Amino acid sequence: MTKNRFLLAFTVVVLLLLVVRVTLLSPSEPETDCTDKCEQSFSSSPKHRIWSVPSYKVAFPDSQSVQIVAAQKWGVKPVRNREDAEARKQELVYVGVSPYFHVDRLSSSIPYLVPRAAALLQDIGQAFFDSLYQKGVPMQQLIVTSLLRSMEDVSRLQRHNPNATENSCHLYGTTFDICYNRYQPVERPVRDDTLKWILSEVLRDQRELGRCYIKYEVKQGCFHMTVR
Repeated sequence: MTKNRFLLAFTVVVLLLLVVRVTLLSPSEPETDCTDKCEQSFSSSPKHRIWSVPSYKVAFPDSQSVQIVAAQKWGVKPVRNREDAEARKQELVYVGVSPYFHVDRLSSSIPYLVPRAAALLQDIGQAFFDSLYQKGVPMQQLIVTSLLRSMEDVSRLQRHNPNATENSCHLYGTTFDICYNRYQPVERPVRDDTLKWILSEVLRDQRELGRCYIKYEVKQGCFHMTVR
């Protein structure tokens, strides 16, 4: 046997032994059904990131002079008092109960809105829930702090707050305030800053869709918004 033939035969034998070794030592992969694979893929999928907005004041700049135009266009004739509001149920919708938001204890407003504004509030609450789920954040309800105000409510507010506007957008049932520094936990509590960032994303989307005007209120700790 020549040297070249010996080297060729030796190489073939080594390769055959290597193949046998790999085959014997590699465990066979157990078969899994489609359900297992889908569940593993879903559980390992990344959560959506929380972006917030660059600036609250820049993203939500809509002042009283802007919002009052929409309020007078889409709203009802201002109600005198609570009895008058109760008698206007053909024009107003009760919004005191919802799975998506919690209405705070109201001292200067009553839980009514025009249908257009009630639909906006409901959609914001549902979008907030959806966003929490997509980002893997425990469920929280938004807290609504102010809704329809009667003329009596506005008069009482002006006695204690000289900055209270006589021709308030809240008079027309088109306007509501959502608190950004308090939330109602459905599951475990979450940092308010995190929830504020997520809420700002939801509100920015609704404003960019042309559904509402929004003002970021620093002293009141709320987003003040009027339906368009």
